[in-house]
Amino acid sequence: MAIVSGASIDPEKVISYNFPETTYTYTERDVVLYALGVGACIRSATDDNELKYVYNKDGQACVMVLPTFAVLFSPLSLQQVPGLVFNPTLLLHGEQYVEIYKPFPTSCCVQNKTTVSSLHDKGKAAIIEIESLSYDKESGEALCMNRSTIFLRGAGGFSKSPSLYSYSKNPPRQGSFVKIPKGEPFAVHEDCTQQSQALLYRLSGDYNPLHSDPMVASNAGFSRPILHGLCTLGFAVRAIIRHCCNDEPARVKSLSGRFLLHVYPGEVLVTEMWLQGSRVLYQTRVKERNKAVLAGYVTLDRLPSSL
Repeated sequence: MAIVSGASIDPEKVISYNFPETTYTYTERDVVLYALGVGACIRSATDDNELKYVYNKDGQACVMVLPTFAVLFSPLSLQQVPGLVFNPTLLLHGEQYVEIYKPFPTSCCVQNKTTVSSLHDKGKAAIIEIESLSYDKESGEALCMNRSTIFLRGAGGFSKSPSLYSYSKNPPRQGSFVKIPKGEPFAVHEDCTQQSQALLYRLSGDYNPLHSDPMVASNAGFSRPILHGLCTLGFAVRAIIRHCCNDEPARVKSLSGRFLLHVYPGEVLVTEMWLQGSRVLYQTRVKERNKAVLAGYVTLDRLPSSL
């Protein structure tokens, strides 16, 4: 059955749009709430390796910030873009890529500059990439860059020429698609998400009712509310920091994830890791269904000498 989307795209208006600069102010409380939302200390409230994300352990001056906290800095707001009309229920968050330029302070006012990085007509769908550069507003130092790849189902076919429309502001980067090695993984990490995981994670700013309202989830074709994809990404990267970084989050320089399938809160996430130079390739599966839900890579400044 054909998708009825009511979509309409004017590519020239979309790519020429300048997003207004935004700010995101956070405190240590927000950092701790996020860490709990992506499973810090989920196995044990006395976990020596993860208490540093949620508590000032042993006189530690401030809690440490997970690198995936960056995804909160500049929330997506595609509905404000002129020339871009789409059905939000047909939107899929396909990939997330983050570059980390320096460790994040425990509290900060972040300034974001956001642009449309690319727009592609794929016939049945449109693909749009939104790129946000984030700075410490007080010092002006660059903190990170987020790039979100969004699939708008039913919004393709807007090209007026015989060939499909394709625009990219920057040279293509290596995507988050990775070929999972056939050999045994270097490490495997299991975490059981909580039934309330999505309700906890939403407090970090993503209030999409798909993750909390049973009726909305049912109308979208799910048996119950699903976990945020960016929450699953946080679980996976936290596992990689545990096994490949000696629990030092500052070693993460970039990370990428492709969202493959939904996760239901309460399911067990199994993250498998393979070393490839300074990169860690990973795949996260749901144990109960034995389905891959996330795959990508994390680039490190260096591998620990113990590996």
